[in-house]
Amino acid sequence: MSSDTSETVDTTASETEGGGYVHRPDEAGASGSESYTGEPEGEGFGNQGWLLVAGVIICFLVIPGFIYLNPTAPAQLGWTFFATFLALPLVPAVLLGLIAVWSMQAAS
Repeated sequence: MSSDTSETVDTTASETEGGGYVHRPDEAGASGSESYTGEPEGEGFGNQGWLLVAGVIICFLVIPGFIYLNPTAPAQLGWTFFATFLALPLVPAVLLGLIAVWSMQAAS
């Protein structure tokens, strides 16, 4: 038996194992004038991203921290215990929801 290793293997979409599609973006026929470099287009989060980060910090650290450090503050406003702990979690939930809707509208 002789081993011939000088053969070149040309794999196309029809010859690949399983007959699946193989994406080759650098070959001819790729759409667009620039090829994909793997680098992100923009730098950083942008204004919407930093607003989302600030909203998450406020909703997950500041508001719960205030409730933890000042549990009697809502009672001083005349709220009952049950109303306090039902209503106060809605504040960060509504805030995060509004920020999410705004960021999706701003992104499109």
